[in-house]
Amino acid sequence: MVDVTETGVDGLDAILNGGIVDNSTVLVSGNPGTGKSIFGIQYLYNGVREFDERGIYISFEENAEDIRQAAESVGFEEWGELVDNGDIKVYDKSTMLREEDFNTAIDRLLQDFAGTTYDRLVLDSLTMFSLFFDDETENRTYLLKFSDILKKNGLTSLLINEQGAVFPETEIGLENFLTDGNIYFIQTPTDNGVNRYIWVAKMRKQDINTDIFPMEIGEGGSPSTSGPAASR
Repeated sequence: MVDVTETGVDGLDAILNGGIVDNSTVLVSGNPGTGKSIFGIQYLYNGVREFDERGIYISFEENAEDIRQAAESVGFEEWGELVDNGDIKVYDKSTMLREEDFNTAIDRLLQDFAGTTYDRLVLDSLTMFSLFFDDETENRTYLLKFSDILKKNGLTSLLINEQGAVFPETEIGLENFLTDGNIYFIQTPTDNGVNRYIWVAKMRKQDINTDIFPMEIGEGGSPSTSGPAASR
């Protein structure tokens, strides 16, 4: 048995056989609108509210106010309060993109981490993360370095990854192999809207259910999953 971090998302922890393995880095991939960013917000919010675990949200795409509004719009009404009291630390695009290089940005993070205790981290997204680097090789090198830093600081982390395809592109890059787990958010168009699914394709050190499960975006917009696997 390994220690796990519960996500608090209905149905997902059962698929994960309890939760995400502690101190791991998990890639969360999907095309736009599948609920990845809301899942990241929910992961941190549940961490504080349900499990007394503090979190860090790093965004290269939104400012802190946009993130707060997104959280409150899906029912996480105490997000602003949790940020104000330090239970959730937000590094928004105005903070992350003002640095000249990756090392400077990471040094700033490490200085802020010193003397504090956090358990969970969400980075949104790897697409914008890559703007720091001149080529793909450098990007992957620093992704591995960043993942090591997260683990050394005892963080169980979600790295959100944008994909253009409807179905998972499981061979899109080395990111899939550098991370400890891969979770895919999938949506397919129908005559009546879209069907949504979640697939946990990999989780090191954990016996997981690798079927594809239906997912719903509930009232307010927070994701939940339950029921038998879908055949796709």
